[in-house]
Amino acid sequence: MNAIIGYSEMILEDFADSLSQRIADDISKVINESRKLLEQIDGGLDVSSFEHDEERANQTDATIAANLARTIADGPSSRPEEAGRILVVDDSASNRDLLARRLGREGHTVVTANSGQEALQILETQEFDLALADILMPDMNGIELLGQLKSDARLREIRVIMISGLKDQDAVIRCIEAGAEDYLQKPIDPILLRARIAACLERSRWRERERRYLSQIEFEKKRADELLHAILPKQVIRRLADGEEVIADRIETATIVFADIVNFTELAARTPASALVQRLGNLFSRFDELADQYGVEKIKTIGDAYMAAAGLPDPRPDHAMAAVAFSRALLAEMASSIGPEPQLNLRIGINTGPVIAGLIGRKRFVYDVWGHTVNVASRMESYGIPGRIQVSQSTYEALGAGLLDARKEVMDIRGIGKHTTYILS
Repeated sequence: MNAIIGYSEMILEDFADSLSQRIADDISKVINESRKLLEQIDGGLDVSSFEHDEERANQTDATIAANLARTIADGPSSRPEEAGRILVVDDSASNRDLLARRLGREGHTVVTANSGQEALQILETQEFDLALADILMPDMNGIELLGQLKSDARLREIRVIMISGLKDQDAVIRCIEAGAEDYLQKPIDPILLRARIAACLERSRWRERERRYLSQIEFEKKRADELLHAILPKQVIRRLADGEEVIADRIETATIVFADIVNFTELAARTPASALVQRLGNLFSRFDELADQYGVEKIKTIGDAYMAAAGLPDPRPDHAMAAVAFSRALLAEMASSIGPEPQLNLRIGINTGPVIAGLIGRKRFVYDVWGHTVNVASRMESYGIPGRIQVSQSTYEALGAGLLDARKEVMDIRGIGKHTTYILS
């Protein structure tokens, strides 16, 4: 009976312009009587239901006529805004053919399966936006198929509309609880079918957009995190994430390193801007790699000067040794640079002592250090010798006095006065 109704509706839709009124009326009567017979069968063949009821018949005729009018008006010329790939699963060949024909005319790509097992085999190699599955099938019924789909991480996003001739509210509830998107009863109203499929496909499109947006958000978040890690220590980032608004620490002892490129101003005056920035960027990028290698925290670059610290934000007992090892690696890096560009050299100054470290700014975060120790380290660099490392008395003592080969000097440093320094060999 479902096949008779479905094919009859399709005839009215496909040949509306060429059917004579008499034939169209006859087909409408076939559809009308078939639906009434189905209702009587579903009602348990109650003999009283065959009694003539003029009012009821008129209401049924009016409803079916209205549906047919809408079907014909919105029929073959109507197309969904976005067609989809649909899998039809039904053990009845006529039902599969009906649905495939109807959905194909709507512009969808349709693949059919005659059982749940065949559907699963098809899904191993093909992707679908939507599945229409009959509940009553041998071997594996529609609800069991639905359970298989929802338990598979790759397939659970496929929208599933269950189809059945059962007028059983419990079956509907079981389908929805198992994860079905919707439920349609045979014989399928073409208007309702079109609306349900369009709604499911639209939800699928929105879900896909959501996944793309979430993926983009995750990508941008990763980029932001990478940028944040490039300018701030990971410990500071963690404290920011934990909600600290003011991040400031007094470090009892740390070692500060200043490295300045000698005669860079003269080089800048005779070098194209792009070439100069590229060379300085490549050099400081290599310095950053060495800082990570030696466990030294880059603080900032100031023009052509590079500032770093050992022993903060996490304290370490060998901060002075780490700072010196890092500084020697910087000099080795400068010496290894071979090319047509003029050779560059560094002056490096190091000082050890207490500092204050903290995060400043809101629009542009900067992790910085302050204190007398920083000022002395800067003076060690500016009063130093190109290609050599000059350390203060406090750094020399932290390294272990007498353990390093160094030349002692007493310098009159502006703003500090007489100060004992050591030039490391």
